[in-house]
Amino acid sequence: MHNINLKYGSISPEICSFALFLLKPFMKRYPRLQEYKVLAIRILLAYVFYSVARVLFYVYNSSLIKVDSTIDFLKLCYHGLAFDTTTILYINGLFILGSIIPALKNTQKGYQKVLFYLYFVPNLLAYATNFVDFIYYRYTFSRSTRASLDTLEHESNKGLLFLDFLINYWHVFLLFFILAFLWIWLYKKTKVQPVTETSNLKYFGFSILSILLIATICIGGIRGDFKKSTRPINILDASRYVSNVSQSDIVLNTPFAIIRTWNTNTFKKVNLVSKAEADRLLVPIKHYQNNQPSKPNIVIFILESFAREYNGAFNKGTKIPDYEGYTPFVDSLSQHSLIFTNAYANGWKSIHGVSSVIAGIPSFQNAFTSSPYPKQKIESLVSTLKSEGYDTSFFHGAPNGSMGFLGFGNILGYDHYYGKTEYNNDADFDGVWGIWDEPFFQYFNKTLSQKKQPFMATLFSVSSHEPYKVPEKYKGRFPKGKVNINESIGYTDYSLKQFFAAAKKQPWYKNTIFVMVADHGNTIAYDEYKKEFNKNTVPILFFSPDEKYVGVNTDWAQQIDIYPTLLDMIGYQKPFRSWGRSLINDKQVSPFVVKYGSNMYQFMSGGYICTFDGKKAIGFYDKNDKAMEHNLISKRNAAMDLLELRCKAFVQDYMERVIDKRLTTIK
Repeated sequence: MHNINLKYGSISPEICSFALFLLKPFMKRYPRLQEYKVLAIRILLAYVFYSVARVLFYVYNSSLIKVDSTIDFLKLCYHGLAFDTTTILYINGLFILGSIIPALKNTQKGYQKVLFYLYFVPNLLAYATNFVDFIYYRYTFSRSTRASLDTLEHESNKGLLFLDFLINYWHVFLLFFILAFLWIWLYKKTKVQPVTETSNLKYFGFSILSILLIATICIGGIRGDFKKSTRPINILDASRYVSNVSQSDIVLNTPFAIIRTWNTNTFKKVNLVSKAEADRLLVPIKHYQNNQPSKPNIVIFILESFAREYNGAFNKGTKIPDYEGYTPFVDSLSQHSLIFTNAYANGWKSIHGVSSVIAGIPSFQNAFTSSPYPKQKIESLVSTLKSEGYDTSFFHGAPNGSMGFLGFGNILGYDHYYGKTEYNNDADFDGVWGIWDEPFFQYFNKTLSQKKQPFMATLFSVSSHEPYKVPEKYKGRFPKGKVNINESIGYTDYSLKQFFAAAKKQPWYKNTIFVMVADHGNTIAYDEYKKEFNKNTVPILFFSPDEKYVGVNTDWAQQIDIYPTLLDMIGYQKPFRSWGRSLINDKQVSPFVVKYGSNMYQFMSGGYICTFDGKKAIGFYDKNDKAMEHNLISKRNAAMDLLELRCKAFVQDYMERVIDKRLTTIK
């Protein structure tokens, strides 16, 4: 008989005996069942104490984090369980493994003592970081991350700092030790008594099945869900559930913030040029006075994977053999628009496109949005236009929160978010990502038509995404093309045509500036776009029904230029922070592109492209040498020297502003 006994605190021996009598048939059939129950209780204890820490975190920082009611606070705590799950499973990985492997001696006293230390050493170390943030939060206004540890690393007086913290905040230490003692006491109240296991098929067979089941649960828990998702949850996802950004720190826990940023903090300050030189080369604070103030509506389409390669109007000068385009509507609209045929994305993922286009913040080796720094005050199209009385909204037909858009949208301050939930008709769901583009674009038009002007709206499309399907009724209508995405590009282009056909009937249409841009590139068909310096190229298009801006511009352009260009177009009269430049009037900063690829910065301007390792130039190439065939670094000239200086200035100012939380007009 499998005679493991459990001692549950003050429960009487009689009750325990009766429970074991009832469990005896199950214990005979399922070896180790009681061990797994004990494991579950011990993991549950971690959830309890993380919840206590969340409550205490709020108590200490309630003056900084506004929560309207107890119900709202409980909702935040509920959403925090997903982040607790990830943390607890990471921290307890070795403990869980040690608890479930079939070692025959699992219930022996010595083995259980090893498990005790595997449990409490990592758990209490991680748990303690929550308590640090009870106080530290009031200085940083965010949960501590890997960057916080990096900052501490450079302090030479760590001992004094710790002693000062201990003296001034003794009550935090006291709370930690009280809760740690209580946690240990409760752990010890749930025991597995020693039994002698025998090596047999039933024992090992049940153990292996259990390991597979528990491993599956752990993988799903670490990722944050058990459904198809693009990535594990990160810090940004906590902002999906809040009414104001600061509440996301209640949803989070500090160990999670540290774990998720452990390998993402490539954000480090560098001193490469003087500040005066950086300001002269970059002009990071723009102030345009080229146009009279006006308040047209602004509608921005960020089109999923809608690379420049697929757009015929943007490839007229490329001379690619046997070229085919898949965007007849965008091509026709381009004849009445201002288009940029030498434009680039400033990142590689969808969320990078949003931060670049809307906030003018590019992503390099690691994304700004998954770094330790996105939760700060960010000057952007959203904030500047809201200050001018604009209603702001973000539309994305995928399940709400997908791609991190809802969280980052809340950080930027959008007034409204419209996703699959608000659309509320799963009959138009594509079965994988979200609502088909055609019906969602019509919903976009209908919703805008009910808004008071002026408004600014961003729509991020869905359908031109793997697995590259089109609705059944359109099968065979759009060219299959040369690569897998071409057919769905044709469908999205058709959806745009249907949107404009409906929108032009609305009273707001004529008073609107439309922008189209891709978030990033995708599958490449032509060798020309496989060249390193032609990767991740995107179309940029500005259209207004009065055709105020029309033409083809072949200058260097990029996503981060859209934000300042729009403010210039509407005659925004105030200074604002921008690394990009107005594509229509800026005379202070020469056209340029900055991006990251092949483990190096790539800075393009004038007649050259500079590759940069973060400290110095490692290559110079002619602007037409997109395949990097001829490094001209041995033939440096004044133009190349200036290009390297501009790259140094950009990296330096970017790192300083992001790390010091100065993504506003503050100099």
